[in-house]
Amino acid sequence: MSSIQDIKQRFGIIGHSSLLDRALAKATQVASTDISVLVTGESGVGKEAIPRIIHGLSHRKHNPYIAVNCGAIPEGTIDSELFGHEKGAFTGATGTRKGYFEEADGGTIFLDEVGELPLATQVRLLRTLETGEFIKVGSSKIQKTDVRIVAATNVDMLAAIKKGKFREDLYYRLNTVEIKIPALRERKEDIHLIFRKFVSDFSDKYHVPPVRLTPDAVELLKNFRWPGNIRQLRNLAEQISVVEQNREINSELLMSYLPAIGQSELPALYEEKNQGGDFANEREILYKVLFDMKNDLNDLKKLTLELMKEGGGVAFEEENSQLIHKIYGGKEEPASIQAKTPVTEPAKYLPIYQEGDTELHDETYDSEHETVEEENLSLQDKELELIRKALERNGGKRKDAARELGISERTLYRKIKQFKL
Repeated sequence: MSSIQDIKQRFGIIGHSSLLDRALAKATQVASTDISVLVTGESGVGKEAIPRIIHGLSHRKHNPYIAVNCGAIPEGTIDSELFGHEKGAFTGATGTRKGYFEEADGGTIFLDEVGELPLATQVRLLRTLETGEFIKVGSSKIQKTDVRIVAATNVDMLAAIKKGKFREDLYYRLNTVEIKIPALRERKEDIHLIFRKFVSDFSDKYHVPPVRLTPDAVELLKNFRWPGNIRQLRNLAEQISVVEQNREINSELLMSYLPAIGQSELPALYEEKNQGGDFANEREILYKVLFDMKNDLNDLKKLTLELMKEGGGVAFEEENSQLIHKIYGGKEEPASIQAKTPVTEPAKYLPIYQEGDTELHDETYDSEHETVEEENLSLQDKELELIRKALERNGGKRKDAARELGISERTLYRKIKQFKL
């Protein structure tokens, strides 16, 4: 059996990560068998290398190897692509055509993005995996094939099964052995090595001197999350190799390339909020204010209902003092709470309703209630409070505060002028 180092050299794999070595070791162990393999991992981690290794180390290595991107084939034609079709089977079928399973007889088929297969095709594939038989589209003749299946996906298959998008029996048939490829951020010790390999390749391709990273740039490279994994790192190396005249790259210069590449790490909601400009930003603030008001009103209803049922009292008010303070803000607390003396009637600041009444009996409550309602319903005060707290949390930095609020810095500056903060 070939050593892990020999396999890396033969198939152009770079890295010393123990997680990577474990995946390669598992691939070499199953290569001599005919069992199905499911390769999992995030997009861009290099899953396509595993089926090439399995096929290259198997007894099928002299027979065809076909890679199929299941997500790139239209649903209406994928059965024809995989299993072939007879002449006249559908409009445009002017002749008989062999499918991949017939072409790859005796070899290996790599089904990339297998989670994108339509359910009807999944049924056909399951039959082929279990019996080695398939039927061309438009035919009634059963044909045999001897094909080894290696599938790959970046989809959470168990979640897809729960949603009814993937057959559970097919999943377990494909997943006889699972090989998980680690994400690039899990292989920090390999990131700089891979980057240097890409830089060397692009130096030869574009006939330019290779770029070099300063120590601080290397640290930045290692600590970046790389949501696009190796594919993203390759694009970065190519971009820097072509664009930069200075061949020594420091962390500041490298950072200017990373944000544009790493925008996918920002929450999608943040991008959606800014699509509508300043109007959309202000609308989001209003949504937050209205949501807070709704919670306050629900709390007030709960408190009113309990007091009406129980008739108030010190014990009740002590138990709900935080709720009362939240509803009435910094205003003077009710006299019954300050005095800590029992009360025999509902608190004066709450309405007293009797059956058939249409008005409140306490005029004092009317004025106080209007003041509280006016305070709670003041959108401007709520907006001002949100902005002030955001500025305090971010040490007065407008850029950071604007990002937290989900508005542009220009809008925040205008609000600061408006409220004279």
